[in-house]
Amino acid sequence: MRSPACNLLALAGFVALCYGIAAAGSAATAISLDTWYPALQKPAFTSPDWIFGPVWTLLYALIAVAGWRLWRLRGFADRAAWRAYALQLLLNLAWSVLFFALQRPALALADSALLWLAIAANTLLFGRVDRCAGALLLPYLAWVGYAAALNAAIVALN
Repeated sequence: MRSPACNLLALAGFVALCYGIAAAGSAATAISLDTWYPALQKPAFTSPDWIFGPVWTLLYALIAVAGWRLWRLRGFADRAAWRAYALQLLLNLAWSVLFFALQRPALALADSALLWLAIAANTLLFGRVDRCAGALLLPYLAWVGYAAALNAAIVALN
């Protein structure tokens, strides 16, 4: 059994990892958020711009806690679950780079399909060990599904 200090340090590590990915994605997003993105045609179901920050802030917290919960139960022994976790974080970052930094919505759409599959796999693999850890990833899966539909509509409209 790990000490409370070790558990808190690990939680801080997962939070730092997830918010580090968020910061890198935010930096990629900032490249064209005020210029290129506003000029795109967007579907009627586009959320207001102000909603994306709070939603992603919450989602990254859930991703961090899900990872921490699995770590507390199994450490890093479940290689398939950790590969899925790492893959979804990398694909998440790649989406911001593809869509905003490179301004390639079609490539970002392909990435979002892979991202959704990676999150689904991550959810199932975490859920096998800890139902709560798997459930914590469900809002992320749903939001990425919405984001993929938004991305597809932007590709179609532009």
